[in-house]
Amino acid sequence: MKILVLNGPNLNMLGRRESEHYGSLTLYEINRRLDKLAEELGLELAFAQSNHEGELVDLLQEASPQYAGVVLNAGGYTHTSVAIRDAVLCCGVPVVEVHLSQPAAREEFRRFSYLSGACAGTVAGFGWRSYALALRWFAALRDEEK
Repeated sequence: MKILVLNGPNLNMLGRRESEHYGSLTLYEINRRLDKLAEELGLELAFAQSNHEGELVDLLQEASPQYAGVVLNAGGYTHTSVAIRDAVLCCGVPVVEVHLSQPAAREEFRRFSYLSGACAGTVAGFGWRSYALALRWFAALRDEEK
């Protein structure tokens, strides 16, 4: 099972921005931890990050049949992008929305997600482990289908 881990704007700045919300790990360090977990779970991962909404839309539209699912941290686009929501709805594979921080405990504008209703589920507030929990869900889904 191959999963795309897709990160949106400013996540390339992890380790250098707002560590009180996002932790001190860089995106590279998170990805290495996820690779290790994926190996244990029998998953194969691909990683992408973009600061550009259209590129995120393109990657979601192209997800199927190459990937069985997507782990998506859309960053600030979570709260603004109908286009990304529409791409999630039409991409043809399950998408799990993830957040390092807990948006419900932050500023008012971060409490609404255009994506949540379109995704299979949302994992938030567990730092890099939010991604890990999403990967575990995909592994469990695969095992249930056997």
